[in-house]
Amino acid sequence: MARDLILASASAVRARLLADAGLDFRVEPAELDEGVLKKVCWAEQRDAADCALALAEAKARQVAARRDRALVIGADQILVSGEVWFDKPTDIAEARAHLQALRGGTHELATAACAVRAGTRLWHAVSRPRLMMRDFTDAFLDDYIGAEGPDILGSGTYRLEGRGVQLFEQIEGDHFAILGLPLLELLGFLRKTGEIRS
Repeated sequence: MARDLILASASAVRARLLADAGLDFRVEPAELDEGVLKKVCWAEQRDAADCALALAEAKARQVAARRDRALVIGADQILVSGEVWFDKPTDIAEARAHLQALRGGTHELATAACAVRAGTRLWHAVSRPRLMMRDFTDAFLDDYIGAEGPDILGSGTYRLEGRGVQLFEQIEGDHFAILGLPLLELLGFLRKTGEIRS
């Protein structure tokens, strides 16, 4: 295993993915004002995937700066529908509005991860799964929100690994990237560098 592997993310789903894959790591979330960096990316007309990678790298670099021997994994994800970038909803009403805006259409989850050690980015990956949301009724939406409750706020309005799968009619792309981490690519990198056994 890695001498010191750190996940620079507060995401319980990302931590679970790494733990379920058998990695020995610890969680040390970065304290980053993501909104500021997103505004910069938007002003510079960068696409969402490039912005997600910039956010992932900023998180990893921030934690790596105080843990210079550790290999730090940063990750981020931006939900994109047309020209709109959706942030995580702050309350149930906003989550409902997001789902109403997304239903019946296709959106992309621009997902990025990178690994940083001693100030150097050693690896990165970007994935862009596409999800087609079905045209569900308001009654279904209310039942869904009632069943999920506040849990949907931490996952960006739906948890595909749970009841949220009922919102969709078609999904294209890497399942792990949809959950927030291009896990297969990360494991390949860790094997290639000898951080985990091949």
